Amino acid sequence: MGQSNNVTEFVLLGLTRDPAEQKALFLMFFLIYIVTMGGNLLIVMTVIVSPSLDSPLYFFLAYLSLLDAVYSTAISPKLMIDLLCNRTTISFQACMSQLFLEHLLGGAEVFLLVVMAYDRYVAICKPLHYLTIMNQRVCILLLVVSWAGGFAHSVAQLLFVYNLPFCGPNVIDHFICDMYPLLGLACTDTYFLGLTVIANGGAICILVFILLIISYGIILISLKSHSQEGRHKALSTCSSHITVIVLFFVPCIFMYARPVSNFPIDKYITVFYTVITPILNPLIYALRNSEMKKSMENLVCNALATDRIRMSSH
Repeated sequence: MGQSNNVTEFVLLGLTRDPAEQKALFLMFFLIYIVTMGGNLLIVMTVIVSPSLDSPLYFFLAYLSLLDAVYSTAISPKLMIDLLCNRTTISFQACMSQLFLEHLLGGAEVFLLVVMAYDRYVAICKPLHYLTIMNQRVCILLLVVSWAGGFAHSVAQLLFVYNLPFCGPNVIDHFICDMYPLLGLACTDTYFLGLTVIANGGAICILVFILLIISYGIILISLKSHSQEGRHKALSTCSSHITVIVLFFVPCIFMYARPVSNFPIDKYITVFYTVITPILNPLIYALRNSEMKKSMENLVCNALATDRIRMSSH
């Protein structure tokens, strides 16, 4: 921070200042967080212990669920604590850390969704070479690339903001530290910096979203040559992926693919893709994938049976 920066903390106004609404929101977000963690970690455990799920598709799905669990943990606990406090502040360094984590995990998920689209393309369009192309080494390499892409995006976002002069005010009408609210508080002209943020965030989201929609369109067209059973299975999997893509990218495009400005609705849209989307992903994949659903049921039943045997032995 330069000498012109005399802001050591930011005040987050949060979602509401009404005590009754804060308690109701705390209860809602607490339940959502518990279900999010339980659902995503159940998917991870199911993929790990189920021999029938030993394929790149479920390997990437497990990492997507793990990523959603970590992403939710980076946002939801702070949000819930602030709903119980009268004055919600966050230090400058903690604000920068939150900004870094948000874009690291969000960027990694963007690239992971691209990886999962490529996996489905190879599986459906080149089924005879699928296991050769998507071997274990390639899968791990693609994961590393997705994390590297998220890291590069996050570092760029952090560098845009970290050295800006903040001389007051320090009040953010939001529940997290994000790019546009911080740019609005800087004591300098951030017009060209805002264009850079749009290029780094919004443009990437738009291009990746269009690329994913086109790729899944190609995949769906190629299903005409498959059998009815194979077509139904592939269509079910692809529809799940497309649903997750739309739910993730549409809010992000609205937030970051526009000139630097802050609207009251921004924080509610941010709630959707930071709190709601991580709980939707396990529900979508569990309900749309019969093999995953069956394996999860077997895992839960075996765990319950083991508990009954342990209790009866005592």
